[in-house]
Amino acid sequence: MLKIVYPICCGVDVHKRFIIATIATTNDENITSYLTKRFDTYTEDLVAFKDWLLEHNCKDVCMESTGKYYIPVYNILEDYVKVTVANPKYVKAIRGKKTDKKDSIWIADLFKHDLVPGSYIPPKPIRMLRELFRYRFKLVNNRSSERNRLQNCLTVSNIQLASVLTDMTGKSATSIINYITTCETFDPEYCKSLLQKSAKKKSDDVIKSIVGYSISSEQSTKIDVCKKHQDNLDEHIQSIQDKLYELAKPYEKQINHICTCPGFRKDSAIYTIAEIGVDMTAFKSAKHLCSWAGLTPQNNESAGKKKSVHISRAGVYLKPLLVECANNAIKNKNNTYFKVKYDRIKKRRGHKRAIVAIARMMLTCVYHMLLKDEDFNPCDFNYSDIPEEVLENHKQKYIDNAIFLLQKQGFTITKDDVIYAI
Repeated sequence: MLKIVYPICCGVDVHKRFIIATIATTNDENITSYLTKRFDTYTEDLVAFKDWLLEHNCKDVCMESTGKYYIPVYNILEDYVKVTVANPKYVKAIRGKKTDKKDSIWIADLFKHDLVPGSYIPPKPIRMLRELFRYRFKLVNNRSSERNRLQNCLTVSNIQLASVLTDMTGKSATSIINYITTCETFDPEYCKSLLQKSAKKKSDDVIKSIVGYSISSEQSTKIDVCKKHQDNLDEHIQSIQDKLYELAKPYEKQINHICTCPGFRKDSAIYTIAEIGVDMTAFKSAKHLCSWAGLTPQNNESAGKKKSVHISRAGVYLKPLLVECANNAIKNKNNTYFKVKYDRIKKRRGHKRAIVAIARMMLTCVYHMLLKDEDFNPCDFNYSDIPEEVLENHKQKYIDNAIFLLQKQGFTITKDDVIYAI
């Protein structure tokens, strides 16, 4: 017989307009009685649901994460009872014997034996940070879509500017596009004067890619709308970014720790904290965190045979962020820690698997930095793999940091006092 972990618990089946709650009470003889009640999802009714739980001395609640509908329920309950939010795949009832009431009873039965793994729900300040980061992520994607639409308009109008200029959102390309869409007659010499810095070397190719273009009134209107929409999105993205900086001020210490890891900057450190929080005790281990972020292969074994597997689809927002940081880390010339590991894996497994492996390593480093409250200081750092110039820079940094630490403690250090080890 399975052990009863929660003698009094509640299973909640969440819907848009109402919830079905079942309190399962197990006595000393392991006989469970059920009490089911329906509540609407208005705040007044959810408060009544909370009072109903406390009235029956129920301090443990389990519900499935149905879209965004579970959040209002969670907001009301989180300060009064322990709420476990479960992925629907872990509490799915048997097909053919499924009603709202049976679903809530089934959730309660699973939960009383502690058979439902809970999803990670960060504290409210981190949730606010995460909400804004994900909204910013969506806006950046929309801006990229608008830029692609603008590029399609130019292609349709026989303007092959993207084949010459590398950055179609830079000053040179933006100035030329604005000029083309507003001028009545095209002046090649004036167009050349709009080019900036290294783009001037490509002036002849730029003119060649534009001459003979034909922008219809429909395409011109579409281009104007795309540019205005991009400007509007830029303003919204910047306002959200400012709010993110404001909300991240209490986590300045953790952000500085993460920034010591190659590949991370202040923005990426804030976004990482927005997804995983700062309390690493919420995860069993660094491996558990990496699996939660979708950076480790799944298990698929049957009859003693391990089948081919790929990384999971989890970490929709965190995974692309870490991969971007990993690409930045392997290009870091001042610290080649991840570069050496990337080159070793790439020879055997290729770029894609190697970069995901580096992203997993970086998340593992972040886990330990936040857990131990320390800067990036890997124990497997092999100095023999570092170029001599970079190694000298590292030595000088360590010496400067040591002198600074002594001066901070009140010691007076001069250059004559410093003895360099050979």
